[in-house]
Amino acid sequence: MALAQVESADQVAQITRLRAQIGQMQRRTAEPERVPVPGPLARLFPTGGLRPGAAYALPDSPSLLLALAGEASHAGSWCAFVGMPDLSMQAATSHGVAADRVALIPDPGERWLSAVSSAAEVFPLVAVRPPRAATAAETARLSARLRDRASTLLVMGAWPGAELSLSLGEPEWRGIGAGHGLIASRAVTIAAAGRGLPSARHVRVLLPGPTGAVSEIAPARRAHLRAVAA
Repeated sequence: MALAQVESADQVAQITRLRAQIGQMQRRTAEPERVPVPGPLARLFPTGGLRPGAAYALPDSPSLLLALAGEASHAGSWCAFVGMPDLSMQAATSHGVAADRVALIPDPGERWLSAVSSAAEVFPLVAVRPPRAATAAETARLSARLRDRASTLLVMGAWPGAELSLSLGEPEWRGIGAGHGLIASRAVTIAAAGRGLPSARHVRVLLPGPTGAVSEIAPARRAHLRAVAA
């Protein structure tokens, strides 16, 4: 049964009661060593995926956020989205987010940290767009909760103590010719830096690709781009 949209942070407690058993089954019976990510992005992460109990800082890019959440959801994880009143569920489902395994907490206001902490009690993956920068003390307390519950946090924005910080740049839209035509895909460079990486890692992918999800760039296309750059 699909979870109804949550109207306030106070109702997170109700979700906790309703889904506690599911959350316990997912984490306590077989805690994963990593949360899967789309194949083209796996090389950005030291373990090939997201680490349970860790936080990741993302750029303000709904497509990247949904690409990561969609892969986790496709693998069976429940997801919670906090502080994103403009989140499109149609876009989320196109990236693989299962509509019957998601909770929305669109506008928790100043209680957003409490909402994230409560959601982490139940949901293996929590995503948030903070309304303000979090202090070191706040992130330390939340990090302890994430580790205790083996919940992974995706933050749209800077986050002190993040496992990795991802950035997105060099966009190139495909499908437009001579000023007209339908947009078919967008090539972007995604970089990762942080603990566990001796140096920054980069991947060039299509986000979105022809199907709407993240995908590899064909070898012929990569060769063409290198030739243009040269």
